[in-house]
Amino acid sequence: MGLPLQFLAAGSVGAQSLVVVNQGDATVTVIDPSAKRVVATIPEQVTGVHGHEVVVSPDGRTAFVPIYGSAGVGQPGIDGHEVLVIDVPSRKIIDRIEFSHGVRPHLPVFDAHRNVVYVTTELDKTITAIDPATHRVLYAIPTGAEQSHMLVLSHDGRFGYTANVGPGSVSVMDLERRKVVAVVPVASSVQRIAISPDDKWVFTSDVAKPRLAVIDTSTNQVARWITLPAEGYGAGATANGLLLIALPRKNQVAVINLKTMAVERTVDVAVAPQEVLIRPDQKVAYVSCVAVGKVAAIDLTTWKVAIIDSGSNSDGLAWAK
Repeated sequence: MGLPLQFLAAGSVGAQSLVVVNQGDATVTVIDPSAKRVVATIPEQVTGVHGHEVVVSPDGRTAFVPIYGSAGVGQPGIDGHEVLVIDVPSRKIIDRIEFSHGVRPHLPVFDAHRNVVYVTTELDKTITAIDPATHRVLYAIPTGAEQSHMLVLSHDGRFGYTANVGPGSVSVMDLERRKVVAVVPVASSVQRIAISPDDKWVFTSDVAKPRLAVIDTSTNQVARWITLPAEGYGAGATANGLLLIALPRKNQVAVINLKTMAVERTVDVAVAPQEVLIRPDQKVAYVSCVAVGKVAAIDLTTWKVAIIDSGSNSDGLAWAK
């Protein structure tokens, strides 16, 4: 039986919803993207810890929310040890996946090629595979580095890439052989990670400098740097060759043309943009703005911005179709 929910607005979860994880109040909000309003808030039912990120299954029915802990990456605090499983249509927590020890599970990613959910498990220096149907932990793949915080998969299903925050590196994992094949040194510290639509480039932000590393996936080396207007954070690529990257200190999103590898425009959003999610239809980019509990919806044709209320310290984003 699911845990109780708090409904903040009338209405039902439709065929399409935006799912947001809010660190500040340990909740998951469900937003109607057409009405641009919250239709439900799901308490995580945890004490002293909270989730940061979320992924939704391809059928749009099940959300997986790792409970990271009580502190930021690399900081002392309570270590999370579970993943919440949420039924999106009923808005109920239906299961909790236990790791049996503190691992600080962070970013979940759905691998459609193998029908597994990977979760970064930082303290074990691995990514862990979970069966999305049985909610059973299957196996782990080493990253070869501390603080493997974020994860992106190649579209061809061959490789996974983690941003290792403190070490300032990116790990490359062969997903079929379940082994790390390279650890790419990047900077003194990095944050977030993204990949180009053609799988040729992986991007991660230098935390200390306004620049974005471009890793050539054929050589697993940093091939170039893109100068940014300010330090970058989360990013997402569009199918037509743009990379949108959050600039928290400027309250903007920079738009990079992947043909020229240069910033071609900036877009004003709300305070402290964090994560970027490109909607599957490529028409809108959603950007969580952690300092004000908002999500910015950027129209990718007109570049107009709508601001949506979400929850305290809005962070992880996922699309439920």
